[in-house]
Amino acid sequence: MKYKLLVLDVDGTLLNNAREVSKRTLTAILKVQQMGVRIVLASGRPTYGLISLAKTLELGNYGGFIISYNGCQIIKAQNGEILFERRINPEMLPYLEMKARKNGCAIFTYHDDELIADNPANEYIQNEAQLNSLKIIKEEEFSTAIDFAPCKCMLVSDDKKVLASLEEHWRKRLNGTLDVFRSEPYFLEVVPCGIDKANTLGVLLEHLSVKREEVIAVGDGVCDVTMLQLAGLGVAMGHAQNSVKICADYVTTSNEEDGVAQAIEKIILAEVHAGEIPLDLLNEQARHALMGNLGIQYTYASEERIEATMPVDERTRQPFGILHGGATLALAETVAGLGSMIICRPDEIVVGMQVSGNHISSAHEGDTVRAVGTIVHKGRSSHVWNVDVFTSTNKLVSSIRVVNSVIKKG
Repeated sequence: MKYKLLVLDVDGTLLNNAREVSKRTLTAILKVQQMGVRIVLASGRPTYGLISLAKTLELGNYGGFIISYNGCQIIKAQNGEILFERRINPEMLPYLEMKARKNGCAIFTYHDDELIADNPANEYIQNEAQLNSLKIIKEEEFSTAIDFAPCKCMLVSDDKKVLASLEEHWRKRLNGTLDVFRSEPYFLEVVPCGIDKANTLGVLLEHLSVKREEVIAVGDGVCDVTMLQLAGLGVAMGHAQNSVKICADYVTTSNEEDGVAQAIEKIILAEVHAGEIPLDLLNEQARHALMGNLGIQYTYASEERIEATMPVDERTRQPFGILHGGATLALAETVAGLGSMIICRPDEIVVGMQVSGNHISSAHEGDTVRAVGTIVHKGRSSHVWNVDVFTSTNKLVSSIRVVNSVIKKG
């Protein structure tokens, strides 16, 4: 496929204004992952605040990643492994705290599932903790209490002029040591030098041996601009500022109008052809799902025929050594599901509706069966597949009919 990585900003991009992933967006993301495109969440949120979202999107099943703290960490969604990390030298904390107090700002940082703050009653700090499901820990002597190197520190104030002045001062004073930027009118972020979403995404691309031209990035904020420019295709949300849109290659609709889903449908799904489906990658990504647990492997895909194999072993046999009928039905549904996904349009989703099988003969432990699915009805509202399952000697084991319902999104 042309694109291998889809990088998504979270707040204002992936999530709607209710901080939710819409059904249409979730469906599009799951579908594009099933076709072999990996998802990367790139956000200013702490890692802990992104874990539940990554699970909802099933990133761990499809080889996805989290870029958190605006680029301070890269996390492998499958197992939480840290692939990249940059932190602030703790020796800088007393200076940051002193400047915060001098300018009447609150200060806080993150540690695992905690938000550590000198003024936990601050409404913005309360909202930040709630947004990321963090416990607030009050530490009036902030820098003394922090016994670790934080990924980033945040200064908070309602006085925009104070934060703007501090930002300008620190850009000169801390140049080469720390970077600062305004992520919200009331937040001034302090991060390790050279850290932003684009630079960290570059590290991930090198790790994965993925080219810029194979990346789509989607965002809505000023913090996303460098990321949009780095990607082969930068997509700005419809509600983004003009300064963001002008840096993008494509503008989608807003986060309230399923902008991410529409971008996926128009840019990726509409261009997919059966011959471009990366079967090896699909097999690898499914190894922790039911398909992988049963040892099912796709071997061929076209718009008219799908083939897959499954071993007859301790996972798929009955106690007395022959292939389990339920495993055979799962194999058939796996084959028909991929087939329908390939032939449906970008604005459609496929849901399994009915499966019925005739078991004709047996396959014994130690054999590997082969399923051949062919489309027998390609309607507007349903697809009907016939799936024949054979032993390694081409003996017919089962003939199964699978009906998939085709549903319009929205």
